[in-house]
Amino acid sequence: MSISSSTATETARVLADALPYIQHFHDKTIVVKYGGAAMVDEALQSGFAKDVVLMKLVGMNPVIVHGGGPQIGDALSRIGKETQFVEGMRVTDRETMDVVEMVLGGLVNKQIVNLIGSHGGRAVGLTGKDGNLIRARKLTVRRHAPELDAPEIIDIGHVGEVTSIDSGVVDMLVQGDFIPVIAPIGIGEDGQSYNINADLVAGKIAETLQAEKLILLTNTPGVMDTQGTLLTTLDIGEVEKLIAEGVIQGGMLPKVRCALDAVRNGVTTATISDGRVAHAVLLETFTSEGVGTMIRREGG
Repeated sequence: MSISSSTATETARVLADALPYIQHFHDKTIVVKYGGAAMVDEALQSGFAKDVVLMKLVGMNPVIVHGGGPQIGDALSRIGKETQFVEGMRVTDRETMDVVEMVLGGLVNKQIVNLIGSHGGRAVGLTGKDGNLIRARKLTVRRHAPELDAPEIIDIGHVGEVTSIDSGVVDMLVQGDFIPVIAPIGIGEDGQSYNINADLVAGKIAETLQAEKLILLTNTPGVMDTQGTLLTTLDIGEVEKLIAEGVIQGGMLPKVRCALDAVRNGVTTATISDGRVAHAVLLETFTSEGVGTMIRREGG
């Protein structure tokens, strides 16, 4: 089967334009938080797996951290367990935590490993409990209300925050030419398991690995200004100003803060990318345009 000369020329141009990005990211670590629509749409799932395999084949070191909120919700519904949320976080009692570990560490994690494998990649799945990768502590939730003299402290169970990352097991897998696929479950000093926000885990792992790039896949185009225009590149100072002015708010705020912390702590760039776009990871890595908002240091 032949293709037209114009199509062939465009294909060649795209491949040639990717060369400087392949050279730049060669042997560099790129941490990708995989979640949202990219995890549930079959075409996007396949595209994501192909992107990750290609990155590895051209000499990059992708590390995947995944979410799985909808899958956890479905599993809880099937056993008749009602889900409660406080400040946007799932209340996680012991029974719920068992389901979280089963779904994130088992079902979802292995599905991603199999998906990457089906496209020729070599992936290994693990949770933050493996090799003491993610040490955690119980997250304290404080709710402020006008009628209260002091913030109300709410117990939401086995929900945690990262205290430290031991990257030894990830380093070993990367050196062995594997793609690590990490479920965001940590272990506390008390031996308890903790469910942790996947964006935060991805950010902390990117910091520890001193990644060249952090990509947070979302269901939004990226950071928008007050007119609804996508802001494609921001430095730390510009992001802080947008937060102070209330332009960045709501559900976007924790993602932006996660990206901001990563860049402040040594990650070269962090991007909030639209995971609803086919091959978003590839576009974010191999082109200058990307599909989201890139945050970098001043003067970067």
